[in-house]
Amino acid sequence: MEKYFDATEFKNVKEIIYNSANVYSDNTAFILKHKKDKNVEYENVSYKRLLDEVNYLGTKFFDLGFKDKRIAIVGRNSYEWTITHLANLLGGSLSIPLDKELQVDELESCLERSKADVVVFDEKYIDNIEKIKRRSNTNLQDYICMRKLENYLDIPTLLEEGKKLVDAGNKDYINQEIDSYKMNILLFTSGTTSKSKAVMLSQNNIASNVYSMQLVEGLFPSDVNLAFLPCHHIFGSTALIMMLACGVQTAFPDGLRYVAQNLKEYKVTVFVGVPLLVEAIYKKVEQGIEKQGKTKIVNIAKKVSNLLLKLHIDIRKKLFKSIIDELGGALRFVISGGAPLDKRVSKGFYELGLKVVQGYGLTETSPVIAAENSVKTKYGSIGFPMENVELEFVNKDENGIGEIRVKGPNVMLGYYENEEATNEVLKDGWFYTGDLGYMDKQGYIFITGRKKDMIVLKNGKKVFPEEIEVLINRLDEVEECMVFGIPDKNDKNDIKLSVKIVYNKDVVNEKYPGVQEEELEKIIWDKIKEINKTFPPYKYIKNMILTDKELIKTTTKKIKRNEEMKAMNI
Repeated sequence: MEKYFDATEFKNVKEIIYNSANVYSDNTAFILKHKKDKNVEYENVSYKRLLDEVNYLGTKFFDLGFKDKRIAIVGRNSYEWTITHLANLLGGSLSIPLDKELQVDELESCLERSKADVVVFDEKYIDNIEKIKRRSNTNLQDYICMRKLENYLDIPTLLEEGKKLVDAGNKDYINQEIDSYKMNILLFTSGTTSKSKAVMLSQNNIASNVYSMQLVEGLFPSDVNLAFLPCHHIFGSTALIMMLACGVQTAFPDGLRYVAQNLKEYKVTVFVGVPLLVEAIYKKVEQGIEKQGKTKIVNIAKKVSNLLLKLHIDIRKKLFKSIIDELGGALRFVISGGAPLDKRVSKGFYELGLKVVQGYGLTETSPVIAAENSVKTKYGSIGFPMENVELEFVNKDENGIGEIRVKGPNVMLGYYENEEATNEVLKDGWFYTGDLGYMDKQGYIFITGRKKDMIVLKNGKKVFPEEIEVLINRLDEVEECMVFGIPDKNDKNDIKLSVKIVYNKDVVNEKYPGVQEEELEKIIWDKIKEINKTFPPYKYIKNMILTDKELIKTTTKKIKRNEEMKAMNI
């Protein structure tokens, strides 16, 4: 991939944070929101203060005997979460970010498997922590709450005590040298406990990925980021470190329901999200236009604007100002990753004057393998490989579709205590992603689906569920769906394509008040038949299951296909 922006390459996260504290010293790193009764106060944390507080916390960690210990973190995205993770990294301790949404048994299993010595937790999850503490099945010696809580050590007190130690000349933590290439982060992949793997990452894995993203995605100290992606997710934590590397201001959201409000409140310019959220925001924009009866006017305006763009005249920001204002008014750049984004959404946002780029990667690759950028985009594509990543397609079929394998400094060290699984995916320095895709003549990469989810028909034709799901999910009546294959009753050796659809209750009640389930099935089935016409016959959906119950998903909102199939007795 070509380089579009200047960036300095660092070997580890400690170098990145120290550089930012020097270059962006007095700039705001984090905007913190404090609620007291009905009063709201905002506090700006500078880059210099961020480094100071990471060093205070890390110094106290060392003083408590945590040097070289394994420190797990469980909690919502917050400043306390961030400085704990950074304190672990800048001191060379093993950081273990854990999913706060895990059930208590799963959480306990992850703490056991990772051999965590210490857990830093959000007070919201105290019930789970206390259950785990009573069971005494883990290696945990210390329990630290992110905020003041009776009978527990807490981050605010440790910061105060750490400051006193630093002021008295204690530099053990500050002078700690970092081994950039050893395991410094342990992350569990999404999935059930029995299936989740613990991915071993080094600081150099992260630093190399931050550098390659900086070269192609334009982020500036004037930008404001809303840290929506969960920090325990590799895309969330690496994106946060990238923001810090670029001198960006970061605010924390109040929750999913408040995203639109937070975009306005903080005048957010940059947003990193998963397709589920990006597509939901776009759907809301469309529904807002429709409710105002402006769909026809907006479509005409888009055509005029697109014509002017060909003449290098850009009037989108003025023309669609009222729509962009609904998204906070300042938003300019959206990065989507974690799953394929509907190309109609990318195109729709672009026509309104908002740049949306798509990235692709996995926990095992720290995470970004390839991405579009502010200069080169193609709807539906994941762009080009990162500057320091080699990418190849292997075992290609007659259509040029093959499995993606990659090599680069961002590739994991392996799966923790799971040599067999490591050897399955790491071969001769190459990481085999399990994703299938192809490259077009211009070099743009397209993902067609997961190798394990591909449906092979009797005639040898291959069907990728995601390709059909994208179109079905566009229907207003559809909340989410899953395409799968079931044995054909007329030919046991063949597969019949089916879809399970979760309908959107709010939309259905509004569009079809008092509708009976049989009528609703017919309405949606007629729309599925229209979608079928856009595909060759072998990709036709032949069967539909309609429900109002949410599909079984991981905490990162990916559908657990196997569990869904079991639940349907298929």
